[in-house]
Amino acid sequence: MTDTPTPAPGPGKVRVPADDLSAFAAALLEQGGLSAEHARTTADVFVWAARRGVESHGLARVPAYLDLLAKGVANADPGLRVESTTPAAAVIDADRAPGPVALVAAADEAVERARAFGVGTVGVRRTVHTGAIGYYVARIAEQGLVGLGFVAGMPNMGYTGVKGAAVATSPLAVAVPAADRAPLLLDMATATIALGRIRQAKANGTPLPENAAATADGTPTTDPDQAVMPLPLGGAKGSGMSLAFELLTSVLVGAPIFSAFHSDDPAGRKHRQNALLIALDPAAFGGSAADFTAAVDDTLGTLKSLPVADGADGVYYPGERSAALAVERAADGVPVAPKVWRDLTERAAGYGITPPGTA
Repeated sequence: MTDTPTPAPGPGKVRVPADDLSAFAAALLEQGGLSAEHARTTADVFVWAARRGVESHGLARVPAYLDLLAKGVANADPGLRVESTTPAAAVIDADRAPGPVALVAAADEAVERARAFGVGTVGVRRTVHTGAIGYYVARIAEQGLVGLGFVAGMPNMGYTGVKGAAVATSPLAVAVPAADRAPLLLDMATATIALGRIRQAKANGTPLPENAAATADGTPTTDPDQAVMPLPLGGAKGSGMSLAFELLTSVLVGAPIFSAFHSDDPAGRKHRQNALLIALDPAAFGGSAADFTAAVDDTLGTLKSLPVADGADGVYYPGERSAALAVERAADGVPVAPKVWRDLTERAAGYGITPPGTA
């Protein structure tokens, strides 16, 4: 941590070299109770998101995870356990490990099984906030495999026809390796907008989009002061997807969240998440991996050659622009918002850690 952060676009922002930022975040998380290995793993997930402009899952998550650790919601010393009864599938009992710790282990387990059997499927039971799910499928794609991921969490989103919060803003992600292009990386939630955007709109005093958020009883509103939950993407489509992901993750691994949350058992409201990661070896479906990635390049190139619509600045595939931003920020540093930087440096002072650039 040697380079001095320089002002970034936007009032009060600083730019910090990505490696320094990872080391800084890891040092904070280690002071929060994680082992050095787990702290680095978790920090890398946050900085990966920040480099790609996903601020909601970037450096702002470090203080949030420190709080989860301090409250005992996340287990600082988890005993991850792999359970398997068939070669191509497994379940990792995370023992309340931070999501990045559990899902990195799951991604690597899925890759190992896919290498041997063509497909590797790993469920994750009893983790906490998973971070950017795109990181884990991208990790799979870096190995030349196709990665798919699903996460289910605590209900915080409306469901078509239900009064109040019913299902989770459960995300899905798909990563497909290419030969000479950045991988396709689709990473999306089943909500129209993120909870973080509602909080941001409230802080800025700006109205929310129509049919994107609702009051506590499920009434749509554009008033950020009244909004407490997002509405599902595409109405019944988004809410249906969320329910399906609950079945594909939580119910599949024997750790239901939805039914427990809506029961009379107070334990059903304790924060937890479940996940499912799948790795597919293209070579198992005929042809070679090289033939597959060449065909992916051809498909993406065909998309980008299509006529550009009036008013559009180009044609992009999922993950293309975030990959380019990551390259830019690797060279120029990662911008950190003033409030987040202040929170990080105040916590660092409490731990006796010197932030990058202030030595």
